[in-house]
Amino acid sequence: MSLQKKKLKIYIAGHRGMVGSAVWRSLESKGYTNLIGKTSADLDLRNQQQVFEFYKQEKPDVVIDAAAKVGGILANNNFPYQFLMENMQIQNNLIDGALKLGVEKFIFLGSSCIYPKYAPQPLKETCLLTDSLEPTNEWYAIAKISGVKACEAIRNQFKKDYVSLMPTNLYGYFDNFDLQTSHVLPAMLRKFHEAKINNHAAVVLWGSGSPMREFLFVDDLAEAVVFALENKLPEHLYNVGSGTDVTIKELAQTIQKVVGHKGNIIWDASKPDGTPRKLMDVSKMQRLGWQYKTALEEGVEKTYAWFLEHIDSIKEVKLI
Repeated sequence: MSLQKKKLKIYIAGHRGMVGSAVWRSLESKGYTNLIGKTSADLDLRNQQQVFEFYKQEKPDVVIDAAAKVGGILANNNFPYQFLMENMQIQNNLIDGALKLGVEKFIFLGSSCIYPKYAPQPLKETCLLTDSLEPTNEWYAIAKISGVKACEAIRNQFKKDYVSLMPTNLYGYFDNFDLQTSHVLPAMLRKFHEAKINNHAAVVLWGSGSPMREFLFVDDLAEAVVFALENKLPEHLYNVGSGTDVTIKELAQTIQKVVGHKGNIIWDASKPDGTPRKLMDVSKMQRLGWQYKTALEEGVEKTYAWFLEHIDSIKEVKLI
């Protein structure tokens, strides 16, 4: 990578989130110095005029869209309009503003939830729009699909290098550890930690433990973003994941080992298991030369170390 490329002005939308902060760290570590980030207090991405004015003033060479309104099943269910409309506003303003103000490279980050609920495993990019979505997060998924299609349309019509990356289940530094709203891995990590400091109390987990899930350390996704930045990818949509999965029971045992919890794990089979399997086909990215690096246990160790370091600032940490 030339010195000139390292001087590229890169705007990272959502730079304080788990994904955006990982992308920022990765770019800095590779010598990129001209990085821009704005907090939501400084720039409301839902406001078209504010976004356009920001683009006019800063004139970024590259935009990386890691900004989104996110939440769990409960939030998606209770606020479907906000999850649809606010995510569309954010990405539409960023994408349309970038096009109109001459940004040549745009990297759009989505989610594996864009794929149909019953798509064949592993999930291929060609599965998009072939069947109905998972109802619990379809509002968020529809917004993200519209972003993917907007970037594809710009690529086709205006020949600009706009590409979409769809990551699998992410975890890592700056994750959400709130037991009411977090995803399975950070929620488990916190449960095992709290059980350990509560005399190694038993940990109750939902379901049978048999469903299979794929996980990717967020710094590996950041490496994929940098790969997409430094290379002109030939297609508009790429899955980003490990391409391997584990059972929820194996995940629990890995986290239990890393945390050092010595108590029992109780599986509450009265609770739902969810989808039996959700695995991404990442062969397209692998063929281009990108591959994940961080094994699950290593990633959990890094995440747990970060959790312990920041435990005082993580909201509502309390003993079970």
